Amino acid sequence: MRKLHVTTFVSLDGVMQAPGGPEEDPTNDFALGGWSATYWDDVMGDAMASIMARGDELLLGRKTYELFAGHWPFITDDPIADALNGMTKHVASRTLTEATWSGTSVLSGDAADSVGALKGTAGPDLVVHGSGDLLQTLVRHDLVDVFHVWTFPLLLGRGKRLFGEGTVPGGLTLTDNRISKTGVVIGTYERAGEVPLGSFQQDEPSEAEVNRRAHLT
Repeated sequence: MRKLHVTTFVSLDGVMQAPGGPEEDPTNDFALGGWSATYWDDVMGDAMASIMARGDELLLGRKTYELFAGHWPFITDDPIADALNGMTKHVASRTLTEATWSGTSVLSGDAADSVGALKGTAGPDLVVHGSGDLLQTLVRHDLVDVFHVWTFPLLLGRGKRLFGEGTVPGGLTLTDNRISKTGVVIGTYERAGEVPLGSFQQDEPSEAEVNRRAHLT
């Protein structure tokens, strides 16, 4: 089965809304769009290039698809644009009937069902960029295998969050970690089964131990 990767930018308090620009997603009067732009450096560029070089197929929600489709096809002489424009792409939408961005197919109907079916077909792994609404559905249905989370050193206070209500509990393993010169922590986490539970609470001492301590005092 194909793996589903998620690449997402978040603030330290977990907000992922509108990292790229003020008009990206002003839902609920979010006024801090564009919060990731000033942090970009060569370390982040190399990390994104590594993600793009894996040969995945791109999976997007409708809003992010429309944002990408209105931008990346018109960018030339840029490695990220070349990678995105050349990828096989899927957009999950109940309302979109056709996609104009070259190489894009529309997954209609229930997103969880259609993405689950797509994961079960032969082909490269899938990667989601942005797509906050779609991502919430994928997380609630435990369809994400690998999280590439870029944590930016700032607090936004409000906005759409990466892990919202309905997140399925589970363990994660950190498989890669980089820190940009601007303080962005780029971590890759893979699912690792159930949440490992333990306790720091000490066992109650035995009666013999209680008596021994009493004797010592």
